[in-house]
Amino acid sequence: MNHHPDPVVNTAQGAVRGLRRPDTTAFVNIPYAAPPRGAGRFAPPRPHEPWHGVRDATVPGPNAPQSERRLGRVDMSPYFGPGWVRGEDYLTVNVFTPEAAAGAGLPVMVFVHGGGFVAGSTRSALYDGSSFARDGVVLVTLNYRLGVAGFLDLPGAPANRGMLDVVAALRWVRENIAAFGGDPHNVTLFGQSAGATVVGGVLATPHAAGLFRRAIVQSGSGLGAFTAEQAARVTRAAAQALGTAPHADAFAEISDERLVEAASRLAGIDLRTETRHDPLIGLSPFSLVLDTQPAASLAAGLGSDVDLLIGTNTEEGNLYLVPVDKYATSTAADVDDAAARSHPDPAQLVDAYRKARPEASSGELLSAIMGDALFGAGSRALADAHAARPRCATYAYEFAWRSQALDGQLGATHAVELPFVFDLAHLSRLHGPAALLGPDNPPADLAARMHQTWIRFATTGNPGWDPYDTRRRATMRIGTEWTQVDDPRSQERQAWSRLLGSAVPAHPLRGTP
Repeated sequence: MNHHPDPVVNTAQGAVRGLRRPDTTAFVNIPYAAPPRGAGRFAPPRPHEPWHGVRDATVPGPNAPQSERRLGRVDMSPYFGPGWVRGEDYLTVNVFTPEAAAGAGLPVMVFVHGGGFVAGSTRSALYDGSSFARDGVVLVTLNYRLGVAGFLDLPGAPANRGMLDVVAALRWVRENIAAFGGDPHNVTLFGQSAGATVVGGVLATPHAAGLFRRAIVQSGSGLGAFTAEQAARVTRAAAQALGTAPHADAFAEISDERLVEAASRLAGIDLRTETRHDPLIGLSPFSLVLDTQPAASLAAGLGSDVDLLIGTNTEEGNLYLVPVDKYATSTAADVDDAAARSHPDPAQLVDAYRKARPEASSGELLSAIMGDALFGAGSRALADAHAARPRCATYAYEFAWRSQALDGQLGATHAVELPFVFDLAHLSRLHGPAALLGPDNPPADLAARMHQTWIRFATTGNPGWDPYDTRRRATMRIGTEWTQVDDPRSQERQAWSRLLGSAVPAHPLRGTP
């Protein structure tokens, strides 16, 4: 890159022109794979055709087909973005890089957005990578196939196509990122929520080995994958809703509009089987579909050549209760029902949570059980499995800062850490009584410190506290204060160990309690 006002970079597919901003040069809407059209929506990602001349990379492009998402009274638009922006050529990356950085060998971070496997995109306000570029990192965000096209398990199509897209984007990074100033051998793959579960899946994917050096899993799960039997129930329901055969050839004839509409009607399918609970407790009909949970694959040694930073938020479940006015009205029966949905011995689970939180309301217990069913238990399983193969380091965190949104009840909920990681906590859209960060200003240094911690991990492999092992389970609790604690939530962790036994081989997880 030179000091011409419009920087041009040559990629393997052709040249792209970016936009210079203060501290940052941004290149948006660069294809990493061919447009998923027709039958191609249900095929593995393919290389994009080369282009002639210089492609404009200054204007955001289309994103994956999706329906609009709302979560009750909280404004999640900075998280979900503008909804579906139509156009077929949406398997694209955005690259944020420091000015004139070609050949600089800077650390690279590649972010996979969340949104329940059905929503989200690189257009979301929370995923502006300028602060990473300002601080010497090349930050890449990516779109991937969602919903039916991305994750419906269809005969005649490869499974987990949205995850295959992420691997294809990593290959694009390996091939092209040096031209943007990045070091292709120092790549950190990170994601949040569904995106973090995808990162766990990529960690457990042998053909992604060597494409990244570190991983960060923010509120994902190493136990979040559906079995083939569970996925087949969703596929039958989707085929029924569309009046077509459950096969890729039949689905290839159907428009994106109809696929999106059908996906929105699949909520609430009971995915419990003889041997398995629904790892998403009914919240999404889409997830990874794997014979072996990622935590079990890591326990068997996959992903052991990657440094891992993993964590959850203290009150993950609040996001699914408070904005829809279910937190204050929850009953003991709701707590029992959530336990029955997510655990083979619900009474034992509820008893463990009541003992750990003797003063808790039903809403608090329900939120805690939901948060662990969705994220906590599966994150701890992934951390334990990775730490049991100590070739590379494992680090754990818990994000505990409480948002005062929705009359102070939203708390340290799901997604509330993202503005701090991206150093965007100052955005006005995140502030107000119904906004993610609430009416109060967070501690002045929290975003700067958390953002720098993520960069430090991506640069050096060490975020600045003790590694996690299966004996001490050292965890950094991040809030107004930063406090390292050993084995937080040990009672809850032990209560989930039975569930982990069915998904993760026992021997690699044996640590001294």
